[in-house]
Amino acid sequence: MPTLKDIRVRIKGVKSTQQVTKAMKMVAAAKLRRAQERAVMARPYAAKLKDMLGSLSAKVDTSLNPLLSGRSEVNKVLVILITSDRGLCGAFNTNIIKLAYKTIHEDFADIHSKGGVTMICAGSRGFDFFRKRDYKITKGYSAVFQNLDFSTAKEIADTASGMYLRGEVDRVIVAYNEFKSVLAPNLKAEVLLPIKPETSGKESSGDYIYEPSPSAIIDVLVPKHLNTQIWRMMLESNAAEQAARMAAMDSATENAKELLRTLNISYNRARQAAITTELSEIVAGADALSS
Repeated sequence: MPTLKDIRVRIKGVKSTQQVTKAMKMVAAAKLRRAQERAVMARPYAAKLKDMLGSLSAKVDTSLNPLLSGRSEVNKVLVILITSDRGLCGAFNTNIIKLAYKTIHEDFADIHSKGGVTMICAGSRGFDFFRKRDYKITKGYSAVFQNLDFSTAKEIADTASGMYLRGEVDRVIVAYNEFKSVLAPNLKAEVLLPIKPETSGKESSGDYIYEPSPSAIIDVLVPKHLNTQIWRMMLESNAAEQAARMAAMDSATENAKELLRTLNISYNRARQAAITTELSEIVAGADALSS
C-alpha cells in the first residue's frame, strides 16, 4: 500500500505532466489555425489546375505526355507515405502507417512478394517504421514538417515522375491524412501516377487554337499539377497532425485531471487512516497508564 509520501510525489508528478500537456494543447491549437489556413488556401488552386488538365486532356491526345499514359501491366509500385516527424498526436501516425501497410500487403501483395514495391517517406515516423522492417525506401525525409517548404514537395514529385518516366515504377500511390475536421481525419491512398484527368462532364462547344501547341501546354501543366498535388497533400497532413495533437493533448489533460481527483481521494483516505491509527495508539497508551 502506498504511503502518504508516495502519493504526494505522484500528485506532484501528475500536476507537472498536466501543465505540459495543457501547454502543448495551446501550441497545437495555434499551429492548427495557421496550418488549416494554408491547407484551405491551397485547395482552390490545386482543384482548378486539375480541372484545367482534365478539360485539355478531353480535347487532345493524352499519349502526348507519358505521365498521362497508363501501363498495360503494373509490376512495380512506388508508395509515397506522408507521416509526422513527432509523436504525441494520438493514432495519427499509426492509422496512416496501417493504411500504407494494407495497401502494400493487400492491394499489391503479389508485387510486394517479388520485391516490386519501393517507398518514399516524408516524415520521421513512417520512415523509421518501414526502415526497421527492411522495406525498400528510395528516399526518406526527416524533420520535413519543422520547416515545411514547397521545394520538398517539388523534389518528391520530381523523384516520383523521374522514376515513372524511366520505367522504374508503373504506378505511384500517395498515402496521407486529409484534413477534414479536428475530430474526423480522412485517410487516403490516391493514385498520383499515371495521371487520370477528370472531366467535368460539361462539354463546351467550339474549336480551340492552342498556342504554342497542345503538347507544350500539357508539358507545362503536368509538372505543375504533380508539384501542387504533393504540396497540397503535405499541407493537409500537417493540418491533420496538429488537429490530432491538439485532441490528444486535450484528452491527456482531462485524464490527468481525473487522475488527480482519484489520487487526492486516496491521499485523504490514507491520511485519515493514519490519524485514526495514531488516535487508537494514544487511547491504548492512555488506557495502559491508567490501569
